[in-house]
Amino acid sequence: MSIYSDFRSVQDEIYKCMKCGNCQEVCPLYKATRKEVTVARGKIGLLEMFVTGEAEMTAGMAERMSYCTTCMACNEKCPCGVQFDRILLAARAEGVRRHGLHPVKKTAFTALRLQRFFDFGMRTGSRLQGAIFSRVAGRDYGARMRVDMGLLGRKKVFPRLAAKPFRADRPTVYVPRPRMKAAFFTGCMINYFYSDIGEAVLGVLKRNNVEVSIPEEQGCCGVPASVNGDVESARALARRNLKAFEASGADALIVSCSSCGSAWKHSYERLLEEDAVYRPLAAKWAARAYDISEFLVRVIDYDRESLGRIERKVTYHDPCHLRRGQNIFLEPRAILRSIPGVELIELQKPDRCCGMAGSFCIVHPDLADKVLAEKMADVARTPAQTVATGCPACRLQLWSGLINTGLPQDAVHVVQLLNESYERAAESGATRA
Repeated sequence: MSIYSDFRSVQDEIYKCMKCGNCQEVCPLYKATRKEVTVARGKIGLLEMFVTGEAEMTAGMAERMSYCTTCMACNEKCPCGVQFDRILLAARAEGVRRHGLHPVKKTAFTALRLQRFFDFGMRTGSRLQGAIFSRVAGRDYGARMRVDMGLLGRKKVFPRLAAKPFRADRPTVYVPRPRMKAAFFTGCMINYFYSDIGEAVLGVLKRNNVEVSIPEEQGCCGVPASVNGDVESARALARRNLKAFEASGADALIVSCSSCGSAWKHSYERLLEEDAVYRPLAAKWAARAYDISEFLVRVIDYDRESLGRIERKVTYHDPCHLRRGQNIFLEPRAILRSIPGVELIELQKPDRCCGMAGSFCIVHPDLADKVLAEKMADVARTPAQTVATGCPACRLQLWSGLINTGLPQDAVHVVQLLNESYERAAESGATRA
């Protein structure tokens, strides 16, 4: 019985909660609001009343389930082992079954299912973005919305839309006698905004003699739909991606986005639990899916001898769906420490949520900013020149916070620093030659 199909599947999980309140200590939303409804215990209390028939799953109760970033810090803290993220996803799906999706979300997720239409919309948006966004003065990065439309907030800084998607006309990266053949799942952020991360992934894999293909028919990972309760859209996207990568013939699937990685490793099997055709494919590709840092450190033991020097103080932010969702936190740090000249300076709370959480920062921008403020205060306490992370969505949130608080650091993906190190070594060798 799937958590996405039947709310009864999480009843036992709900009853495991002993209402101790330990989740309050680590919940970023409770710290920002001091409201019980924002913490796991409060929402479990409401859902327990729904299970026992003391309350209905009203539109108001369903809306209260939106107060969560799914950072999973409560899972880690809970002495009873309650997996609150499973409860929340089941509750959101139940809310959608009973009350439907918000029209804006319904339109967005329908567009994601129509990949060619979505591509056309993003290309059109790229040409028209000057009318909607104004560039940030003094920083060669991104823009803010010219008009507050009630969502996102006018302070939010966004990267510029790429002139064309990263996946457009992207051939396979061939290498002589490759040690492995990998397929790259770009995700939406890299495809439409952060092509520099995508280029770094390709550059690093090529330097490590890995052949890379980018399946053309891939689309959104489906996480935005699944975490908002649109199960059918999430399933359609999962099937699309599984079909595309099954045709790739790759030995491994590489992701450089924490949410996309969690989708391939965990969500697809849960979404397709009752699908006799696609569930075996989901299990097969879950076993072949690797975050880029995980792949480099655990699978191929990347080349450390050809790294060039980068004199930089760097701190690292753990994406929630990478640290707690995939138990990947040592690997990015190992990569940073291997780069000559890089000094890794730890934050006080590197794994505290940054407040991005996909659509959460769109629906609750003020609350997302309060969570982000804690992260920026942590960054400000360090002498770091760069904030590195392992997720493009976190990078967006961190950049926005750095600019709006006037901090001088930049924000990059770990793989960008590694690729820069390889490039510096190559340039140094060419100069000597």
